[in-house]
Amino acid sequence: MSLAYYYDFMSQPSRALYIILKMSGVQFEDCPVALRNGEHLTEEFKTNINRFQKVPCIIDDGFKLAESIAVLRYLSAKGKIPEYLYPKYFVEQARVDEFLEWQHITLRITCALYFRTIWLEPLLSGKRPSPEKVETLKAHMELNLDIVENVWLESTDFLCGNQMTVADIFAACEIEQTRMADYDVRIKHPKIRAWLKRVRAACNPHYDHAHQYVYKISGTAPNSKL
Repeated sequence: MSLAYYYDFMSQPSRALYIILKMSGVQFEDCPVALRNGEHLTEEFKTNINRFQKVPCIIDDGFKLAESIAVLRYLSAKGKIPEYLYPKYFVEQARVDEFLEWQHITLRITCALYFRTIWLEPLLSGKRPSPEKVETLKAHMELNLDIVENVWLESTDFLCGNQMTVADIFAACEIEQTRMADYDVRIKHPKIRAWLKRVRAACNPHYDHAHQYVYKISGTAPNSKL
């Protein structure tokens, strides 16, 4: 098998790309990397797999490529990703790309920073952040969640129209991560709540498989009610 996929289900973009590969029927060598054990920090990983020492990444017939969006576009160019997930028509593709570019420094960075500060860093250091810091990070995150709720989902079932695309998968995986930091996005954002249900239904069984650790660590069932 020429394509090897390196990932960790604790990584939001790893989960997203895994779901996309499975939904696309892409055959790949399954290469999980335990970030918690520092398997990505070895010289062997840096030399032989990914010079940036991060996941997700691929090796395709000897070609090494990092960054989830770059991998997505590469596989799409090779005809591996169906058009309903990542459109070929330039107008529709541009709308999906618009979200992917927007979310990277807005939704992704604020959700990830909230998760790291509330859950990951206390786990590693034993120190809890101050209530003031928590509230500041929460406010920044909710600002972007409000944009998803009121702009991206203003009048459509999915982020880029009435059909699910990779944009929805990347965003859902990012938002799901906040479960582990005891944040329930569904309380303040009813459109996001309904949208997450639609994304999960469209992506299962791969969605639940990729989020198994999120569900377990957060102690929340995937379809738990408020």
